Amino acid sequence: MITDKIQQDIVKAQDLTKVFGQFRAVDNINFSVKKQECFGLLGPNGAGKTTTIRMVSCFLQPSSGSLEVLNKNTQEAARFIKRNIGICPQEDNLDPDLKVDDNLRVFARYFDIVGSQTNKRCEELLHFMGLYSKRKSRIEELSSGMKRRLIVARSLLNKPSLLILDEPTTGLDPQSRHQIWESLHQLKQEGATILITTHYMDEAAYLCDRLVIMDHGKIIVEGTPKGLIKEYIGPSVIEISSVDKDVETYLKAKNLVYEKSSTHFFIYGKSIAPLWPEITQKFGEESCVLRMANLEDVFLKLTGRELREV
Repeated sequence: MITDKIQQDIVKAQDLTKVFGQFRAVDNINFSVKKQECFGLLGPNGAGKTTTIRMVSCFLQPSSGSLEVLNKNTQEAARFIKRNIGICPQEDNLDPDLKVDDNLRVFARYFDIVGSQTNKRCEELLHFMGLYSKRKSRIEELSSGMKRRLIVARSLLNKPSLLILDEPTTGLDPQSRHQIWESLHQLKQEGATILITTHYMDEAAYLCDRLVIMDHGKIIVEGTPKGLIKEYIGPSVIEISSVDKDVETYLKAKNLVYEKSSTHFFIYGKSIAPLWPEITQKFGEESCVLRMANLEDVFLKLTGRELREV
């Protein structure tokens, strides 16, 4: 019996591939999700994140490779897996004809949660997500943040061994996002295993123990948020709001690592902070910013800054 959570894989994908016609949405990827960790799938639109999530959730079958969830093959034990996972989808699919608590009660039947068990579990989750005072409200009376919290609560009804969150806070205000983050952080501390996709890099950095960045169906990097920042960016970033050729000439002469957008230069490296006085003197303090590096810098450096059409 495996007792060390670090050694136990809740999800294990090997050479996982999904093809739609001639399009390879997921292209030969390998990753694992350990017990009691939060694992992130990041990437631009069309990178293959949602397709991967749908295969883990047993809503799509892989074209090739192997995929195990809860130590079961997804193609052989889909019913068992679906019964033991929780899913928070991107879209708002609450029933508008039912009140808040009834949305939970009806969904509980899918997991054979009935009788007094239903009331107890629904009340626990409504308290946990801060929605108990809204239990008799209609769905249309809830804010966007409350609806998302209710969908998260619904995904927890069966006390899932794996919680899958597909962009759980998209479109929410900062207060609502942070409320959901705190709830998910508490779940993780209590032993939950979480697989999450998100476009918010601060969300990934706050919640994820490990993550991968995908692009064009492939995994391009894997690691911890802090580890990836350290490896690909360094501790600091200098932004210069200019596209003057003199700036680029200076950066090349100093042999600095940088990126150029249509309006800015972004300078990376472990030892750029000492250059800050010289750079501000040369190009103007009002045009320059020295800040801490973050996960978004890694994401943009590895996947590019251009808009994606999907």
